[in-house]
Amino acid sequence: MANLTDLVNLNLSECTNMIIAEYIWVGGSGIDLRSKARTVKGPITDASQLPKWNYDGSSTGQAPGEDSEVILYPQAIFKDPFRRGDNILVMCDCYTPQGQPIPTNKRHNAAKIFSHPAVAAEVPWYGIEQEYTLLQKDVNWPLGWPVGGYPGPQGPYYCSAGADKAFGRDIVDAHYKACLYSGINISGINGEVMPGQWEFQVGPSVGISASDEIWVARYILERITEVAGVVLSLDPKPIMGDWNGAGAHTNFSTKSMREPGGYEVIKKAIEKLGIRHAEHIAAYGEGNERRLTGHHETADINTFKWGVANRGASIRVGRDTEKEGKGYFEDRRPASNMDPYVVTAMIAETTLLWNP
Repeated sequence: MANLTDLVNLNLSECTNMIIAEYIWVGGSGIDLRSKARTVKGPITDASQLPKWNYDGSSTGQAPGEDSEVILYPQAIFKDPFRRGDNILVMCDCYTPQGQPIPTNKRHNAAKIFSHPAVAAEVPWYGIEQEYTLLQKDVNWPLGWPVGGYPGPQGPYYCSAGADKAFGRDIVDAHYKACLYSGINISGINGEVMPGQWEFQVGPSVGISASDEIWVARYILERITEVAGVVLSLDPKPIMGDWNGAGAHTNFSTKSMREPGGYEVIKKAIEKLGIRHAEHIAAYGEGNERRLTGHHETADINTFKWGVANRGASIRVGRDTEKEGKGYFEDRRPASNMDPYVVTAMIAETTLLWNP
C-alpha cells in the first residue's frame, strides 16, 4: 500500500505527457502571494505556450463580488522544486476581462519601462538582497528567541554558526537549493544581524527578470516555511528597539556604468535619485519609517546621502567601483516588503528616462 509520501512523489512522466502548472500571482495586499494549479500538456518551454486563466478576485481583495473575475496572464516559468519532473511554476500578472491591468498589477508598468528603447539599450542589471525574518508559528516571535523574551544583544549572529546563534538554517538551505533547481539566479545567502533573520540575494539579472525571480523566490520560501511550520515575515521592522530591521537593498548598474568612465555616470544617476528621494521613499515599502531611522545601518528616511562603503547612507558605492572608475551602486532604502516591479522600474525610470 502506497503511503502519502509515495503518492506526493509520484513520477508522472512514466504514465502521461500531462504536467502540472502552478500559476502564481500577487494578491490584494500587494505583498501576499496566491497560487493554484492546472493540468496542461507538456513539456512547456516558454510562458507564451500557456493559456490565460482566471480566479475569483473578490476572495483576494482585487475585485467586487458582482464582477469578480480576474484574468491571469502567464509571464515567466520556472521548474517546480516541489513536484519536480516537467512540472512548472508560472509567474503571472493580473488583468480585467477587458484586458486592463488591475491596480495591484505593478508588472505591467514595469514591462513598459524596461521595453523602452533607452532603457533596453543600457541592459540594466539588478542584484536584490532580500532580507526576511522567520517567526515561531502561533506566537509570531522570531525563531530561536525565548517566547516573550529576548536573546543576547546583536553582535554574534551575523553570518554565524552554532545552535545558540543561527536559527532556521535548514529552511534557508532548502530554499537556496530549491531556487537553484528552479532556475532562479540566486547568488547567495547569509545570516543577518538580528537572530532569526536571514537574507538571500538574486542577480545580477537583467530588467524585469530580476523582479520575476524575487517574487517566485518569495513564493518558494513561503511554501518551504509552510512545510516547516514556521511563519515568514517581510516586515521591515519586526521587533522594535535595538534590533536591525529588514530591507531589500537593490544593486543597480547600466551598460554605461559598467564601462570605462562609468563612475561619472553613476554619480549623475545618484544625483537624480536624490532629487526624487521623497517619491522613491513613498514607493519603497510599507512601514519603512520604522526601519529608516538613521540607526542600525540605515539613513534617516527624510535625509538623502550617498557615500563610498557607507552602510549608513541612502546609496552606497563600493570601494571597487570607486577604484576601478566603473561598476554599480546599491540603493539601501527599499524595505523588505517592497514590490520589486515598482522599485526596479522606478530606479530605471529615474536614472535613464527622467530629466530634472
